[in-house]
Amino acid sequence: MFIFTLTNCSIGPVVKHHGVPFLEKKQKSLIVNESNTNDIKKILGYPSTKSKFDNDIWIYIERQQTQSKLKKLGKMKIYKNDILVLEIDNFGLLKKKEFYNIDDMENLKVIKETTDDKFERNSFIYDFMSSMRQKMNDPLGQRAKKRKKINQR
Repeated sequence: MFIFTLTNCSIGPVVKHHGVPFLEKKQKSLIVNESNTNDIKKILGYPSTKSKFDNDIWIYIERQQTQSKLKKLGKMKIYKNDILVLEIDNFGLLKKKEFYNIDDMENLKVIKETTDDKFERNSFIYDFMSSMRQKMNDPLGQRAKKRKKINQR
């Protein structure tokens, strides 16, 4: 019985993955002023988030979590957090590419004294945070499909 229990336990850490796998490696194949939206979708798929300013901004995310040590009671710890921001012009051509990893994000400093905590309903930050919350709560879009079926009846 002890051997049966031992063989079913995994020794390696449990890893939860969210977003585009191998984002850092895949983004290297995108070339500014040469790659277009079809190339981007072929390599990375559809973006996690889109926004519209003068040009389109596409944001891709890769996040990996694992359980921390026993002394922290197995809380999930982020060990990979990559973000790729692509700017696409009106002709569908890649104009700008910025890649951020977890070390870059730790070096970002937020000045709390000047940060406004009010979000208007029409602001970009409000829209971005709302879409991220929706993706985290329902990553496969199952709730939207159920609502659509109910409305069609």
